[in-house]
Amino acid sequence: MNEKKIAFAERVEQNSKNYFPKDLFDLKVAKAMLSQFHLNFGLDTLMTDRHGSILMKIGEFGDFVPDVVNKPGNKIRVKGRTVCHIYAKYDNVAKEKFEVVNKLLNTYIETLEDYCGKSYLASEQAVYIDELEQQLEKDADHAKYSSENDPLTGLLNRNHFISHMKELAEREVVPTAVICVNINDWKFVDNHFGEEESDRLVVTVAEILKNKTQEAGFAHAVLGRVEGDVFHVLLPLIEEEEAKAYCDAVQQACDSFEDDKLAPSVAVGCVMRTNVEESFKDILSDAEYAMLENKFLIKNAPGYKERLEKGLSSCL
Repeated sequence: MNEKKIAFAERVEQNSKNYFPKDLFDLKVAKAMLSQFHLNFGLDTLMTDRHGSILMKIGEFGDFVPDVVNKPGNKIRVKGRTVCHIYAKYDNVAKEKFEVVNKLLNTYIETLEDYCGKSYLASEQAVYIDELEQQLEKDADHAKYSSENDPLTGLLNRNHFISHMKELAEREVVPTAVICVNINDWKFVDNHFGEEESDRLVVTVAEILKNKTQEAGFAHAVLGRVEGDVFHVLLPLIEEEEAKAYCDAVQQACDSFEDDKLAPSVAVGCVMRTNVEESFKDILSDAEYAMLENKFLIKNAPGYKERLEKGLSSCL
């Protein structure tokens, strides 16, 4: 027997303790059935849960208090564990009908117990299958990300970004906008707020990059996280004005992002590759230089430092 079968078998054996009568059968239907015993034969019945709490009472039981430990009545079991108890009082049943009523009640109890067992197994199977499907999806996503994507952002990792870039070069796709994006003062966030917040900053910027390509309709955009706080973007077959508008939209989205701690800001460099003879390596180098110039201007702009440090007050 494989591990999954063993795990399911153990689950089925153990989990019945977590089920209550309402989880296994319709209490209204059960009450209607027991009511027929009362109406047709005068049989009084009382049902409790496994602990003795009364679920339903059909007929007269006076001051009767169920004792499920010492006098448990008729037990309904699932996988060896009691789910509920049915107490029966025959005081008003005609003597000539006693045996028939007793057999009918026992048959009903056997039927109810069988139904509970099947209901329990079906429920556990459904939950188990759902958990397996979720795990398979997670495993598939993990396998995909581990081979092609950056696990934090879902963007292409460095190697696969380069692979896509080489493909564009081989296909001689021009014009192509080559964009370098660097998070300003990512290290500040990491130092003051910790790794969790610095990761959230990276994810925030990645989402903005993705969202703005979708809003602009750049279906063939190539986005990669090539270093911790560095992203590269390729926008094939668009004009320079469109590329600049995209860069502006990304920076504006970062600047308008509202958060108690994070104040995302990115420096951007954009260079157009218009000649198939130009190497992407040289174009990227030019884009990085343009990004550094942009970074200098942003970090020296009025109000930049104040916005960056606004989250420090929440740590005091």
